[in-house]
Amino acid sequence: MDIRFTESRPSTLGVEWELPLVDRDTGDLAPRAPAVISAVQERLGDPDRVTEELLTNTVEVVTGVHDTVGGATRELAGIIGEVVDAAEPLDAQVMCSGTHPFAVWDQQEITPDSEHYTTLIDRTRWWGRQMLIWGVHVHVGIDDRDKAVPIMNAMLAYVPHLQAFTASSPFWGGTDTGYASNRALMFQQLPTGGLPPDVTGWADFETVVDDLTRTGVIEGFKDLRWDIRPSPGWGTLENRVSDGISTLHEVGAVTAFVQCLVTALSDRLDRGETLPSMQPWFIRENKWRAARYGMEAEIITNAAGDERLVTDEVHDLVGRLDPIAERLGCQQELHHLDTMIADGASYQRQLRVAQENGGDLRAVVRHLVTELRESL
Repeated sequence: MDIRFTESRPSTLGVEWELPLVDRDTGDLAPRAPAVISAVQERLGDPDRVTEELLTNTVEVVTGVHDTVGGATRELAGIIGEVVDAAEPLDAQVMCSGTHPFAVWDQQEITPDSEHYTTLIDRTRWWGRQMLIWGVHVHVGIDDRDKAVPIMNAMLAYVPHLQAFTASSPFWGGTDTGYASNRALMFQQLPTGGLPPDVTGWADFETVVDDLTRTGVIEGFKDLRWDIRPSPGWGTLENRVSDGISTLHEVGAVTAFVQCLVTALSDRLDRGETLPSMQPWFIRENKWRAARYGMEAEIITNAAGDERLVTDEVHDLVGRLDPIAERLGCQQELHHLDTMIADGASYQRQLRVAQENGGDLRAVVRHLVTELRESL
């Protein structure tokens, strides 16, 4: 199978942010996305900036192509402001986290008249219906398709960093799961979800897609739901690790982190270097540790098996990536990762709010709504 990779200007970026809608009074999920999307598309005059998702409680906000993180976050702020305004007369509010604190999966509506989602649910059944989860996807442009797989494989070493800092799903159906990111473990139950398989180069990627297509696992490469994947149509590497991120500032920080990492790895390939990789079992263990312990995870940092606290590792990475961030114009956003270390990740803030309110998870929803609105 010949899969064409659209070459992009290196380090350009785009962001997709999945946003659940909640009822103003109850805090429960609200199936009002179709009306909100229609209203925002009419206001913006652009159907590509807000789109439907699997469930009618979700609006996905999609940026255009940007050279800088600041450009992307400014566009996100403008679009989400329109979503907030459109939701207001429908008694709905906008929040974001990896899971809803107390909503029940079997009470949610599947987006109607979507062959893609109907096929997904028909195949995945009970596990597919439980995908009451949200995430943020960051695309970074790559100028040569032969770089895509090596960079993807090297980026797997940073899955725990991204997972820990965006972990925002400690609750599931009203229960404190004990995990920083319950979403991470839920999502990998889908047939093509989770970490990518061992792929050695572009030709190998094409073989994997061909095999999965011929055997009916997928209809095309777009059905691959790997945590990190090439996106041939856009000419990007797409990071899908992140839980739903609760504030615009944090989206900016994570976007800058991904942009700098991909750029640094691309630069190394340009210098003729071979990118480092880790054993698959270390990568799997790291993902689990970050999902379980979040910012307190001790992660494996290299093939030799050295370990370190994830927050210490990220703090040092920020320093090492600073020259690239200066070049890309995202120093301020990248250094917000240190602020996240000081303030705690979303899952920690949610747990604190729940404790302060005697376990009332409606207070957690109000907190998430307020956090997002005040960050715009």
